[in-house]
Amino acid sequence: MSVKVQHLTKTYGSQKAVNDVSFEAKKGEVLGFLGPNGAGKSTTMKILTCFIPQTEGQAEVCGFDVAADPMEVRRRIGYLPEHNPLYKDMYVREYLGFVARLHKVPNVPRRVGEMVDLTGLGSEQHKLISALSKGYRQRVGLAQAMLHDPEVLILDEPTSGLDPNQLVEIRSVIKQLGKEKTVIFSTHIMQEVAALCDRVLIINKGKIVANDSIETLQGRVGGELLVTVEFGQNTNANKLQQIRNVKRADHLGGNRWRISSASSNDTRADIFRFAVDNHLTLLEMHKEVVSVEDVFTELTK
Repeated sequence: MSVKVQHLTKTYGSQKAVNDVSFEAKKGEVLGFLGPNGAGKSTTMKILTCFIPQTEGQAEVCGFDVAADPMEVRRRIGYLPEHNPLYKDMYVREYLGFVARLHKVPNVPRRVGEMVDLTGLGSEQHKLISALSKGYRQRVGLAQAMLHDPEVLILDEPTSGLDPNQLVEIRSVIKQLGKEKTVIFSTHIMQEVAALCDRVLIINKGKIVANDSIETLQGRVGGELLVTVEFGQNTNANKLQQIRNVKRADHLGGNRWRISSASSNDTRADIFRFAVDNHLTLLEMHKEVVSVEDVFTELTK
């Protein structure tokens, strides 16, 4: 495993910011790290990146313990913190070159050029960082995190401040990186989770409350499967409730219905047969999916 966390705890006085957290992240995986403000996300990330020590427990990155071998861990991690610290009096390309030399990256000009191209900084590379918009500063932060080609990327709200076009570009970069590296990122944008994550880790009040794929969590929270249908002719609730596994049929107006069943039973094939047997034209049928927002709210409320 690229990242392995066991019984991690961080205490500030009498408050447990992180409380007995355990999880793993492997190479080629994009792990979404979600939770309300103050849940313990940034604290966990700071421990993994050796910025602060844990109170109890153990964390390893690429086989190196964050407490015993912090320099080896840092060599293997690229980190973009929530509040992106940059030297604003430096030019973009100058700053990236400076960071590359700190990491002893070979052929600095070539590597800086690759990161400029990858993060879309070409038009801004000769500007002072202080003159950049928040979105472009975020791109500079992402570029510096990837300069030394780390095995693990830890990104704390990496798309904060990006416009819709920039969002699409950076999502594409993160998705591509996730094929060959371990990527752990936090976000409050639920569309990002659905678009990027192979797995979701949800933390609330310092404890892990969910660790699974989005699809599994949606099934766990939903409790029932909902199908919206529209027929070409009239029917009624009594007939629809006779379909196998159907619990309830709610009239939505006209010839449209919302049909519910137990979450493990997909009734769409049975609804189709019902329409054929009753000489009904099926104009529309789609399964309603529990949103990522619904999952997040249910698990953290």
